Order: sequence, then structure tokens, then C-alpha cells
Amino acid sequence: MSGDDQSTPDSANGPVAPVAPATPAATPVEKPRGLGSGAKIVAVFGLLGAGMLVLAFSQASEVATYSVTVSEALAGAQGERRIRVEGELQHGSIQFRESPCEWRFTIERDGQQMPVEFPRCVVPDTFRDDYDIQVVVEGRMDERGTFLADQIIPRCPSKYEEQATQLSAEAG
Repeated sequence: MSGDDQSTPDSANGPVAPVAPATPAATPVEKPRGLGSGAKIVAVFGLLGAGMLVLAFSQASEVATYSVTVSEALAGAQGERRIRVEGELQHGSIQFRESPCEWRFTIERDGQQMPVEFPRCVVPDTFRDDYDIQVVVEGRMDERGTFLADQIIPRCPSKYEEQATQLSAEAG
């Protein structure tokens, strides 16, 4: 066999295409691991919402005000809990003291009388002894059986009923 007759497997199949020089293989770009930006936003809002719920429910017992009758308030079954009591202002019971600034009065319901202390200087304009008014007080009972109010809400339906009666008489 001559050197020309020698065939190689590549030459047997026809001409061989020139091979381009090897280029480095493109390395895939690695994606950052972890949460995407959308998932991060959802996670932040989820944590904020959960935190607000925890705060709301942990403070709910402190903020909650339970309505009780005068007799229930005097019995003291509510303990240190904040309560709301409604009764009629007893005529002649309002007393004001300047130093320290304090209002004292008595409310009554179903024959039960409850003394109330309101340690603030300003009361609502309709809190007067001139006419029959219903008073709602919010606060706590103390160990002496006196209600320590931090809010007074006078209701005076008799005043408004008189005005309505006058208006209907004038219209009729």
C-alpha cells in the first residue's frame, strides 16, 4: 500500500470540513436563589398584617368596655375590667371641687344608687342638675365602691321630647 492509498475513516467518507477552533463553552448564568421581588412584597405585607392583628387582639381586652347595670357594678363582679354604667342623675348630687379638680355625683337605677367620681375639670354642657337626665359613665369601680369615671355621656331625652312636643304643637 502506498501512502496515497492509505485511507482513514475520515477520508473514506469524503472531504473533511475544517474544524473551527474550540471556543469556551458558554456558562449558564446562575439565577439568584431565594424569593423573587413579588414574593418578597407579599411576605412583607403578610408580616405587617399579622403584626397588626396581634396588636389588635392583645389590646382588645384593655380597650373593651362592658355594659353593666348599677347593681352589677356595685356588686363588683367585673373586677378590674373597664365598664359602662347607665343611670339617672340624682337631683342635687352634683358637687364640684377645684383642688384637685373633680366632679362627684350619684346615678341611680332600679332603686340602687352608685357614687361617681370624675377627676377632670370639664364636663359636657348638658351635664346639669336642671332636668332629668340619663348619664352613661365609663371607667372602673374602686375598692370603696365608688365608680371612677374617665368619661361622662349625658343623655337628655326629656329635653328633646319637650322640644319635639313644642314643634308638633306649632305645626298642628
